[in-house]
Order: sequence, then C-alpha cells, then structure tokens
Amino acid sequence: MTPSPAPHDSARPAATAPAPELLAPPELNPAAWARASARTLAKALGEFAYEEILEPAPADDGAPGRYALALDDGTSLAFTARRGAYGSWRVDPDTITHDGRPLTDPLALLVGARGLLGLDGATLGHLIRELSTTLAAEARLDHTALPAGRLADLSYAELEGHQTGHPWLVLNKGRIGFSAGDAARWAPEARRATRLPWIAVSDRIADYRGVDGLDTPDRLYARELDPGVRDAFRAELTARGLDPEAYLLLPVHPWQWDEILLPLYAPAVASGAIVPLPADGDLRLPQQSIRTFLNTSRPDRHTVKLPLSVLNTLVWRGLPTERTLAAPAVTAWVHGLRDADAFLREECGVILLGEVASVTVEHPLYDRLPEVPYQYKELLGAIWREPLRLPPGERARTLASLLHTDPAGRAFVAELVERSGLAPAVWLRRLFAALLPPLLHFLYRYGTVFSPHGENAIVVYDDRDVPVRLAIKDFVDDVNISAHPLPEHEAMPDDVRAVLLTEEPGFLTQFIHSGLFVGVFRYLAPLCEEQLDVAEADFWSLVRAEILRHQERFPELKERFELFDLLTPRIERLCLNRNRLHMDGYRDRSDRPHAAVHGTVPNPLA
Repeated sequence: MTPSPAPHDSARPAATAPAPELLAPPELNPAAWARASARTLAKALGEFAYEEILEPAPADDGAPGRYALALDDGTSLAFTARRGAYGSWRVDPDTITHDGRPLTDPLALLVGARGLLGLDGATLGHLIRELSTTLAAEARLDHTALPAGRLADLSYAELEGHQTGHPWLVLNKGRIGFSAGDAARWAPEARRATRLPWIAVSDRIADYRGVDGLDTPDRLYARELDPGVRDAFRAELTARGLDPEAYLLLPVHPWQWDEILLPLYAPAVASGAIVPLPADGDLRLPQQSIRTFLNTSRPDRHTVKLPLSVLNTLVWRGLPTERTLAAPAVTAWVHGLRDADAFLREECGVILLGEVASVTVEHPLYDRLPEVPYQYKELLGAIWREPLRLPPGERARTLASLLHTDPAGRAFVAELVERSGLAPAVWLRRLFAALLPPLLHFLYRYGTVFSPHGENAIVVYDDRDVPVRLAIKDFVDDVNISAHPLPEHEAMPDDVRAVLLTEEPGFLTQFIHSGLFVGVFRYLAPLCEEQLDVAEADFWSLVRAEILRHQERFPELKERFELFDLLTPRIERLCLNRNRLHMDGYRDRSDRPHAAVHGTVPNPLA
C-alpha cells in the first residue's frame, strides 16, 4: 500500500520570522541634508535660469547681482548670482531667501514654482522622487567627504567614488529603479568593491566581437579569467549536460540579474540557454556611470561595462545591441586614425581607451519589436574596455574631478595647482595644451568628435601634478562624424559607418562646445577666478589661444577651420534639464532622447 503523503508544509504553523530592524542611513542627519539641499537648490536655480526655464529679474532693492522670481502664490524668491560665460548663472547658496527668510530646500522650489516651471502633475510627481534620491546621494557624499589634499592622493578608481556627478543636470543621481539599499550597495559613492557573477549564454542567442588579438572569445577569457575559474565554469556546464564550446561567457550586474534578467529571460534560463555561474575572484569598483566597473584586484585586466536598467541622467543605462556589436569595429577604426597620424600618436600621445570586445544577447521578442520602449532592447550584454595603463611617473584623474570642492570650500583644482609649483595661468595653459590639440585634430583632420565631457575625458599628469596628455573613453556611444563628405571617411568600414551618428558640420562642433566648454569649463572658469586669481576673461583667452595655436600649426586645414567653426559669435544653447522637465518627462520612448535646443548664447571664444 502506498503510504499517504505527509501534510504539506503550508499546513504547519509557520515559524516566526525575526522582526526586521529598520535603520536610518547615517548620512540622513540635519547637517549633511542641509548642506546637500542648499547646494542643490543653488544649482537648480542656476541651471534652470541658464536654460531659460526660469527667467529671474533684477531684484527691486537694486543690490548688485541680486535677482528675484515671483513664485506661483505671489511670494518672492531672491538670490545673489554672478553671470558668466555662455550666459551662465552662478548662484550663491547662502543668499537664497523666500519672502526674506533663508531657503535651502530645492523640493520647495519644485512645488512652489510648478506653474512657473511648466510642470504637469505626472512629471512633478516623478521629479520629486528623483530629486529626493539625488539629495540622499549628495548627503552621503557630504557625510563621507574628504579634504582636497587627501583626495589628490587617491587612485583613479578611488577618486571616482568621491565626485558629485554631472555638474549641469540637476537630477543627476535619480537612479530610478534602485531602492535605497541598492543605492547604498551599487552607487559609486558607496565605494564598495564587489565580485561580479558570470553567466553562460548559448551561442544561438549570443554574439561575440573582438578586435585583432581578441578575435575569439577564448583569447579574451584567457586574459580575464584565472584558469581555475574557467575550469569551474566549464565543469558547471558539463555537469548540466551542456557543451561548454557552445556557450559564451560574460559577467552580469547582480541587480540586473535579479530585477530584469530572471523575469524577462525566464524561458532562456528554464531551457538552459542561459546558465548562472559563480563570481570570479576579482574585486571591481563601480565608476561614475554606475554600470562600468574597474578591476581593482587586477588593474591590468579590462574595465567592464554592463547594462543596468536604471533611469539616470536622462536615459536608461542599458547597452544597445547594435552599438555593442559594433564597439570593437569602431575602436579599430579610431585606433587606426590615431596610429597612422604622427601628431596624435607622437606629439599628443593621446590615449584611446578602446572597447575591444563585446558580447550581445538577443531577446526573442523585444528585439523584433521596433515600437517598444528602447529600455527593453538594451537588457543583456557586456563590453570590455582597455584599462588605463600608464608608465611610471604618470597618474590619471577624470576631468570632472577638477570641479570638485571639499567641505572646507577648497577646490580640487587649487590643490593640484599648488602641488605643481606652477603659476595658475601656466598650469591652465598646460591643461589646455593637453586636452585640446587631440580633440581639435580629430575634428579638423578627420571630421570626427568624441564627447569630451568630464567623465569621458581623463587628464594624465606627471609626478608634479602637471597635466601632460589626454585619455578618452566611450567611443561607440559618443563618437560622431561629419555628415559633410570628407575624403578621410572613404576608407571607413561599412559596419562602422552604419553605427556612428552623423551631424552637419555646424552642429558637430557642439560636442566640444557642450561637452567640454559648456559642460566643464563653464564651471571651472569661475572656480579658477575665485581660488586661483585667474580672471574668467583670462581663462577663456587661454582657451582661445590654444585653438589658434593649433590652427597655426596646421595651416593646410584652413578650410576645415571654417567648416568646423568653433569661434562663431553665438552658438545654439543645448538644454539637458529641459529634456526631463518639458520634452520627455518620464514617458517611455522607442529611441533614446537627444538634448533639447533653445535659442543661442554668446560664445566666449569669439
């Protein structure tokens, strides 16, 4: 007789689970929150005024540099600001008042000026959430901030975790999709190195691409994985009755696996087309982009860029399939331009951190539906980027670090200038001589631009902290070429041509203007005036002089200087905050958004 089955566990009394303990993060304290709020409110007023979302008027009291806004209820918000290049505003956070009383709360600005800002209810609701999480991240940075002198001693990877993020976008740490616990674990300011798990994916749904020398997956894995780890991965597949030769390997972000991949690739996991594997042995540290990890255990190994379905700084931080596939080909083409050009290779010594290998994984439904939101077409893959290898005596820091100011108010750039022993204007001349010549040469000679914003542009220094050369990263997402035909593009491979974005010459220069001059120098110039006694007008004169020096060096490119004119009296005003507040809000799109254009601004280089 067959015995009766035992009662199901659900019929038994459940064991009492321990009560969860609720803990407030230590950075959520009055002092850190007040500092973060005041700084962010000043930034919001300045950037919204720059983009003419708000239009402050001179205050009635006639005080120099005093401006006022009438809020929705008729009350008055006032502040002191100085105007700068490109029509920018630099608001003093200690001077902001609401009907004469000090104001430090940027959330109060959103609510009190929602009509003035032109916000609909849905956008306002999401904005409050994204601004609140941005403030929480700022408070964490303030709570753990180091003085500039200590920051200057940190490594490239460590310094990334102390930076405050995009200087132009007010909502720069929204990370919609992350919980508070996720942010505490995975955000760069958490500064937590982690071991990344890997997965094996059947080559029926996965593709590999690599540059010469990494043209097969095995060549990549031999560099990236210890032999014991590779053996363990093979053993896991073999134990499941699967052929290891029919699978590609790639690391995966643990958050992405749990939140996105298990739900959306469940059929592939169930069939064995996707197999979870253990973590490798290397510690990796998330960088400012959140989805990019530097290997701190083995710095000679590649940086890895992984899709992360989190909405941050205007876009979902995934990896588009087509562009991920093309990344190694784009790298080979850009490297080829550099390697065949003695000026770039020898005189500039520019470092191009190539995206040398990639794995993409298709989704059986989303990839065949062009009308669905683009976030669902960037779910799974990996890009391996060359690590930054420098000779003894050189060190690197992202350009964005120069904008950092410590809790005592000391600018990071002031610390580096003091360490160099050079006069501030001389140090700045060296900075511009390191940054501009390779960027200008790619533009003028090859009709090609990078997006040299603070995170993509890396300054290399000598052992005295004097800038000596430039390193650039993020090619496949941020390289654009001239739509005007140039002979230098005739040999471009078809797969590169198909994926690179093109712009008319008049707009191609915007990548240098908006990425570097507006996106970085607009903030660096007033810092240098305040802390280095270099007048803002002198700062821009030094930038212009470097451009003219480069043009004198290559007189044969005179027609290109006119075609790609950086010295026009006015340029179009690109607006990043308008995208979130007005153009796109939080709606899903089938393609990635582009920066809004609103009017023009005077060019300080004219």
